Amino acid sequence: MNKIGKYFSALMLAFALTSMVGCAATSKQEGTGQYVDDSVITAKVKALIFEDAALKVAEINVETFKGVVQLSGFVSSQAAANKAVEVARSVAGVKSVKNDMRIK
Repeated sequence: MNKIGKYFSALMLAFALTSMVGCAATSKQEGTGQYVDDSVITAKVKALIFEDAALKVAEINVETFKGVVQLSGFVSSQAAANKAVEVARSVAGVKSVKNDMRIK
C-alpha cells in the first residue's frame, strides 16, 4: 500500500470513529436511538394519562430521559398522583418514575 493509501485509510478510520462517538450516549446526553425510545415512552405515557378519566383534566407534564419518566405539574388529589405514577410504570421501557407532581 502506498503512502497516499495509508493516509486515506487512516483518515477514513478517524472519520468513522468520530461519527460513531457523535451518536453515542453519555451520562448527560442521549444518543439518537435513546432519544427516539424516550420520545415514544413519553408519548405513550401522555396518551394513557389523557385516556384515563380520573387524570384527563390534570395538568401533568411528562419527560423521559434514558427510560426514567418524570411526572410534574398539578393534580387534584394524592390518589390522582398515585394513579399517574401507576399508569407511567405500566408502559414498556419505563425503568423508573419520579413523582414531582403537586396537589392543588
